[in-house]
Amino acid sequence: MSAAAAGLRGRVILVTGAGAGIGAAGAREFARRGALPVLMDVDAGLAQAAAESIGPQAMAVAGDVCEMADCEAAVAAALERHGRLDAAWANAGIASFGPLSHTDPQAWRRCIDVNVVGVFNTLRAALPPVRAQRGYLLASASAASFAHPPMMSAYAASKAAVEAMCNAWRIELAAHGVGVGVMHASWVRTPLVEEGEMHPGFQRLRDAAPPMLRAQMTAEEAGRRIADGLEARADRVWLPGWVRLLHWLRPLLHLRGAERELRRAAPDLERIYLEGLQTHGALASSFGPREHERALTRVREGADSSRG
Repeated sequence: MSAAAAGLRGRVILVTGAGAGIGAAGAREFARRGALPVLMDVDAGLAQAAAESIGPQAMAVAGDVCEMADCEAAVAAALERHGRLDAAWANAGIASFGPLSHTDPQAWRRCIDVNVVGVFNTLRAALPPVRAQRGYLLASASAASFAHPPMMSAYAASKAAVEAMCNAWRIELAAHGVGVGVMHASWVRTPLVEEGEMHPGFQRLRDAAPPMLRAQMTAEEAGRRIADGLEARADRVWLPGWVRLLHWLRPLLHLRGAERELRRAAPDLERIYLEGLQTHGALASSFGPREHERALTRVREGADSSRG
């Protein structure tokens, strides 16, 4: 029986960035369809709480996708409990904000590390057991992989890289019976978007987009569509469906006429960023609150390590 015909019942699925947002909602929907989700998040408390809210069929593991050892440990934990791994969804991601002239290099690099290296680490670690099951790999990209907003160069570059990696891996792994999909989302109501809305530059950026591109879907609806994608072993998962149209039109999205409103908004975006830089500092102006706190923790831990 094919994976699509069998649905998700009994399937063991690793989900990164599963403590909240799309990851948690997707894991909850997988479990509702009979799957056994393994929730990985850099925040151990969030991962545990999300797993407990799902029930005994879910398990939580803590880890940073930027560390290959953490991804390998998550896969090992899934195998120890279930003896198999059928699918992996590399969903963990962050965003950074700022113009080239002033964006914090640490924030820019961290976005690339989580969103690109983290996807590689997750799917590389998961591949051996997934290949044994002739299973499925999925990675979260974005509409930003082909529609590149100003002040979000790291995010756009990282999501374009995710799309490119998945396209290459889909071809590589076809002969091994492994499906590879990439998920392209527009605005989904998640903590990442909610934190972005606290930043006035983010609001100005979204206001510059056409009305259709400002609409949001709920994380629960996103979770249902992602579960459908896993069941179908889809090459592409669109959130919502009209993002497919943007993908088809991608050669036109960065013609000068299509960029007109964003070009008008760019000076406002830079001014807002610089005001935040003066008031809150580089990292606070570049990151949302959760990632800002994590960045400060990494700075403190680095200082403690150097003193030790």
